[in-house]
Amino acid sequence: MSSEPTAPFATLQQALERGDDQALSEGAAGLNAADLAEFVELNLEGGRGLRLFRALPAERRGIVFGYLEPDVQAELSTLLPMPALAELVTAMSSDERADFFLLMDSVRQHQLSQLLARREREDLLRLASYREGTAGALMSSEYATVGGAMSAGQAIEQLRQTAPETETIYQVYVVDAEHRLQGAVSLRNLITALPGTRVSELMASGLVQAEVETEQEEVARLIARYDLIALPIVDAEQRLVGIVTYDDAMDVAEAEATEDMHKGATVEGLDGSFRRASPFSLYRSRIQWLIILVFANLFTGAGIAHYEQTIADNLALLFFLPLLVASAGNAGAQSATLMVRALATGDVRTRDWGRLLSREVLVAAGLGLTMALAVLSVGFLRAGPGIAVVVALTMIAVVMVGSVVGMLLPFLLHRLRFDPATASTPLITTIADVSGVVIYFSMATALLGLA
Repeated sequence: MSSEPTAPFATLQQALERGDDQALSEGAAGLNAADLAEFVELNLEGGRGLRLFRALPAERRGIVFGYLEPDVQAELSTLLPMPALAELVTAMSSDERADFFLLMDSVRQHQLSQLLARREREDLLRLASYREGTAGALMSSEYATVGGAMSAGQAIEQLRQTAPETETIYQVYVVDAEHRLQGAVSLRNLITALPGTRVSELMASGLVQAEVETEQEEVARLIARYDLIALPIVDAEQRLVGIVTYDDAMDVAEAEATEDMHKGATVEGLDGSFRRASPFSLYRSRIQWLIILVFANLFTGAGIAHYEQTIADNLALLFFLPLLVASAGNAGAQSATLMVRALATGDVRTRDWGRLLSREVLVAAGLGLTMALAVLSVGFLRAGPGIAVVVALTMIAVVMVGSVVGMLLPFLLHRLRFDPATASTPLITTIADVSGVVIYFSMATALLGLA
């Protein structure tokens, strides 16, 4: 579906309508690659996105293609002849090239690899061989290296020759003859040093680094913690094989945050972007947990049915039921959210659960007591002192239970090697509903003598 001509894209739309290729090229030259990618996505179905994409210079196409969503990349690639696709892939950065390569089926992968130059083909197949979700699958092979025995002048001259092929030159890595990582030197230090100064005298050793099998979440955490421009990636022999840059780490952090938010709402991951997701994809991502929670909520109904006589003897109890179970669910959701995030960032470890439990009990008691005082007057006005006391005591109990369950469930899931984000709000709410009903009517039966 074609978009309406907005300010950044008006020139492109007009040029496409007139069929003016020169105006199209001039308009595209003045836009950022990310904006051009957005235009291609919005206009792909109408054919205008493809026309713009083909009008771009080869190097520019490679950059723009890297900004497209994976499902858009896959769709666009089917519209290009294989030689044009090979030219496009050659112009892409090494890490984006490998990601795209894995989107294709084995037949098209073979056809494409045969059209690439030997250097690009070998690099592509190597990067594509690493396990998904690891540093190896995330890294780029385009980085700058120098030898420790070089002078600063020699290193700068080498960088002049290799810089166009590297992703960043602000951090230059120092390697030995076998490509083992020795240290790093900043471009600033190379420029400001005397030309004859040895690189080994300028470099910093003891670098923060990761191995190819390191999980990508840990890579992103290291980059964020140490405020790195790029993180060097080494193999088992400590040879430098790639780098993960800050922008790639940001993409990982965003993807992980999105995944946690989806799991927190009991939504399975989508194959592509939400905007382009099909109705069936959205249905499939949501139906599983909704069905599970339907049957879990049967326990709430069973609890209410068990106390039918108590409810029949004093219908005023029903007025406070939604308030109590909702309060328990809200308190549990707050506790679970804090704990899931603390586990994800490494602020909390599994061994900390005992110390945190005692603190959570204290906090939950304070929350429950405050909320009980807030509803006590409502209970008096609505149903008298007897039910008011029941409601207040139940509020304290259900808030404490909800908070403690919300805190412990992420620890339990983490210990069982499940994602703690699965301790979602709907799951906590369901547990709180069942426990709230049982606690409330049990307490009412005991204190009001309604058995």
